[in-house]
Amino acid sequence: MPVSYQKTSFFAAKLIELDKRIRIGAVSYLNTKPLLYGVHRSSGLLAHVELVEDYPSKIAAQLLNDEIDVGLVPVAIIPKLKEHHIVTDYCIGAEGEVVSVAIFSELPLEEVDTLLLDYQSRTSVNLAKVLLKHYWKKELRIEDAREDFREHIKGKTAGVVIGDRALEQRKISPYMYDLAAYWKALTGKPFVFAAWIANKKLDEGFIDAFNRANAYGINHIDEVVKEIEYDVYDLKKYYTENISYQLTDEKRAGLQEFLKLLGTL
Repeated sequence: MPVSYQKTSFFAAKLIELDKRIRIGAVSYLNTKPLLYGVHRSSGLLAHVELVEDYPSKIAAQLLNDEIDVGLVPVAIIPKLKEHHIVTDYCIGAEGEVVSVAIFSELPLEEVDTLLLDYQSRTSVNLAKVLLKHYWKKELRIEDAREDFREHIKGKTAGVVIGDRALEQRKISPYMYDLAAYWKALTGKPFVFAAWIANKKLDEGFIDAFNRANAYGINHIDEVVKEIEYDVYDLKKYYTENISYQLTDEKRAGLQEFLKLLGTL
């Protein structure tokens, strides 16, 4: 069902003074569906934006190159931005096991000697490096992976896999090291994988309307799940127990801790 007339009218009223369309980049993974649910259903908002969807590292590159104005991007790119503003009260985060970001292997991690890094990721591969240094205290040969890299996760070669493909990889690899869970074990803090980040100051009316559109989907998870055919993992559990969408003060603290440790690599 579309956003109610009241909500659509509110978005339009807030955005009517914008003199150009705001370019938005979003990640095309299952975990973003609740955040985009209200956005796609608000004609008032969509009339004032250009929305593109792709995998995380590509959206990050677009924000860095000023090809978009705001994106749901890996937080690891924050130090590379000349200017950044975190907008909305929502993110892709986790309080514990996230299940869709992990190191997968055929052998226990202590027997692994090579780690393949998911080409679609920036934050997750850097989180893996942080955990290898500060939690596992283990040195591995690190290799940037290509599109077919999951078939090479065997023997002493492990791989960081993220997103929808990680949910599939759970059924394949005997060993899974959930990176959000190990981050919590290391720091005691929740983790933020991605946030809505702008590379310039944006109109307050847009930010308010966009925040409300994000909230709409988070508050209608059952409706979101009903629209998706997926039998690999329980999406209701994924959206309510694994992914934690509210960008709380605790998550902001976890984000700052990650950026600090990222600087030690």
